[in-house]
Amino acid sequence: MSRTKVAVIGSGNIGTDLMFKVLRLSETLEVAAMVGIDPDSDGLARADRLGVPTTASGVDGLIAMPHFDEIDIVFDATSAGAHHANAAALEPHGKRLIDLTPAAIGPFVVPAVNLDQHLDAPNVNMVTCGGQATIPIVAAISRVTEVPYAEIVASIASKSAGPGTRANIDEFTETTAQAIEAVGGATRGRAIIILNPAEPPLIMRDTVLALIGDPNPETHAAVRESIEAMIAEVAAYVPGYRLEQDIQITAATQSETLVGDTVVTHQISVFLEVEGAAHYLPSYAGNLDIMTSAALRVAEHLAAVSVSVPIRESV
Repeated sequence: MSRTKVAVIGSGNIGTDLMFKVLRLSETLEVAAMVGIDPDSDGLARADRLGVPTTASGVDGLIAMPHFDEIDIVFDATSAGAHHANAAALEPHGKRLIDLTPAAIGPFVVPAVNLDQHLDAPNVNMVTCGGQATIPIVAAISRVTEVPYAEIVASIASKSAGPGTRANIDEFTETTAQAIEAVGGATRGRAIIILNPAEPPLIMRDTVLALIGDPNPETHAAVRESIEAMIAEVAAYVPGYRLEQDIQITAATQSETLVGDTVVTHQISVFLEVEGAAHYLPSYAGNLDIMTSAALRVAEHLAAVSVSVPIRESV
């Protein structure tokens, strides 16, 4: 069976880890190009040693590659600002883009929640690491009962946050909050990220706080079951994804009794941790591992359904 050829733009931590995942784990994808802008980057050096075609001339170098027409899917693991330029350059060529930056040009995709909803979109966005970890939990709650407010806190090791992550902090909070609403189903969402400088570095930990207005114990039991089922779905493609402690459902405090037009009765607290698979990065970098694992899951699904993207003529 022929494999779908993919390219990775971005030879930093995320892009390099993604390359290793495709090489080691995928039976349907083939890395046909690793693209960077720093000829001395470790990612390009490793790709060279593994026999992956490389270019240090960015997206223009990718387009100039002799086998560019054979590439169907392009991962962008650069930055929100760079993705806008990369997407514009690739748009006339009919490539499928999987965006691992917070640029959010295309629709949000969280594999465990809406993998099949945007199969015809030329550019899909993987939200953020915090979004990939927490939005499935919000969605698990909202498919049982209304969620007028959901807040997530993503705590990651400072050492796992490279220049791209640090440059995109504002985009992280904005994009994640939007996706909590658009994909997770909350009426209002909020996102916070913490870069933890602890030594030795701690693995990624995420907290989901959701307010609901249903006091029924049967609903609470159904919420617990829904969350546990969702965690199993995510763990199927992110093996290090798990509950850190039991799900907590407690009566709301006085200050939380009204959100919008909804009378809130209970708060749901879910505490997660994400341990990385250490394909390229340390195991504490679960924040990067969940992004690359989710992107790989999306690419393999797109390759399986083979939905074509129309080629647009350059203007």
